[in-house]
Amino acid sequence: MSEEMIPDVEMTSDVPEKKSLAELVKQFEELVQNEDRMKMSKEAEAIKAAFYRTLSKDKAEAENPEDESFAEIENAFKDIYNAYKKERSEYNRQLEKEAEENLALKEAVIADLKALVEKQEDVNETFPQFREIQDRWRAIGPVPPQNYRNINETYQLYVEQFYDMVKINRELRDLDFKKNLQAKEEFCAFAEKLAENEDVVAAFKELQKLHEQWKEFGPVAKEFRESIWERFKAATAVVNKRYQAFFEGVKEQQAENLAKKTVLCEKVEEIAAREVANSNQWNAFSKEIEDIQKEWKTIGFASKKENQKIYDRFRAACDSFYSRKRDFYTEYKDGMNANLEKKIALCEQAEQLKLSTEWKKTADQFINLQKQWKEIGAVPRKKSEQLWKRFRAACDEFFAERDKHAKPENDFYGNLKAKQRLIEEMNSYELAGDESDVAAMAEFQKRWNEIGFVPFKEKDNIAKAYKDALAKFPSRNQRRSRPSRPQLSEKDRLIQKYHALEQDIVTYENNIGFFSMSKNAEPLIRQMQEKIDKSKEDLKALAAQIKALDEAEEQE
Repeated sequence: MSEEMIPDVEMTSDVPEKKSLAELVKQFEELVQNEDRMKMSKEAEAIKAAFYRTLSKDKAEAENPEDESFAEIENAFKDIYNAYKKERSEYNRQLEKEAEENLALKEAVIADLKALVEKQEDVNETFPQFREIQDRWRAIGPVPPQNYRNINETYQLYVEQFYDMVKINRELRDLDFKKNLQAKEEFCAFAEKLAENEDVVAAFKELQKLHEQWKEFGPVAKEFRESIWERFKAATAVVNKRYQAFFEGVKEQQAENLAKKTVLCEKVEEIAAREVANSNQWNAFSKEIEDIQKEWKTIGFASKKENQKIYDRFRAACDSFYSRKRDFYTEYKDGMNANLEKKIALCEQAEQLKLSTEWKKTADQFINLQKQWKEIGAVPRKKSEQLWKRFRAACDEFFAERDKHAKPENDFYGNLKAKQRLIEEMNSYELAGDESDVAAMAEFQKRWNEIGFVPFKEKDNIAKAYKDALAKFPSRNQRRSRPSRPQLSEKDRLIQKYHALEQDIVTYENNIGFFSMSKNAEPLIRQMQEKIDKSKEDLKALAAQIKALDEAEEQE
């Protein structure tokens, strides 16, 4: 009766995706020191594949992909891998040589068995020789896979012929049958025990060994041949069914993993195709990519056929994103360097002008330079503060010298005091709620325009104070469009001013958030922060005034 062998099924290796290059080199070094390293070719190839994927990823994400450290660690890995590959190649050649030698030995055993069958001499002489031939056969190792089936079938043919043709002594024959039956019953019991093993894969591999050992033993008595084989076959079927069911589950899981990874590929491809305007967006999208990569690592393998394909797709999408990011920052850096050259040129122009005594003409030139400065974009962060101080120093030196030499008709500090007094007068003005307010405002504006320039360092502060003082006056258009609007009380006016100041603070804080996108915006951020601090102080003052009015109302 024919006995069938279930073919082995190759499983996907567990590739070490999460290790660094150094860890992978160390893992390979440990592998080549293992006594069983020659049987660990799948692990070796998995480490090699992971190493080159990690190397490619690290190069793609590195600022300098040509860094010598990449070449050094790659050469170190190649040396270890090539030595292992050479050793394994020699090991395989030795196995092939031994298999060929085993084939020759088994062919010699079959020749001896054939000669023994053809002799048909007295069983008392032939049976000990037959035993010796069986022992020799079992002691010989594996033969080349392509010869395994043929050599075993030939051997079994002559074994059957020996039992059928030789007039063997019944007592010895029965004894041999009994020993074979006992061995095969043990095989059956072991196979039945394998059906209870929770490790389905390990049980299946052990079953393959049992099949090989089963064939090494001769027949049993005719009355047991059918039953013992049916028992062994039944135990084999249970293990095989569990094994097949296990791999059906693996296939389903692999299909789910493929679907999940496909979704992640689509997400990365969508991110990689987005239009990106600034470094803040690049950083945000990079974080999305990193989160997706972390999720990818939590998903198991797809099928052996699809796993590499889906990984290559995912890697290509990530590479596309990071390639565009590198191009952006290269262009951004070039732009900042161009801006740096422009601002250096403005510094040089300011330094050439700072000693000029043509006060009006040069002041206009400095104002134009300052306007150009604001229009130029970001420069490298390390140079920003230094460059701004250089430019500001030249401006300050000129305007300080100009203020010292101011003529009586252009007394900058006198003008500053005059404007401060005018602002105090505007703040103390009590609104009447009629056309007289508009007339008063016009008069204040006229007087303001008649006052000359103030010191350069004070122009922004005094301008803001004037604007704040002017804010409470209604414009002519407001008076026409809302003639029936009731006059605001002092308390309501303060509350209105308080809310407006709160909005200003929100605007300033938003501006800081916007300026922080640029690496050289420290002066602007500092200026905004000063405005915020000043506005918060004003808020406290307004709150105190409102509180005082509340207390006065309660006392009335």
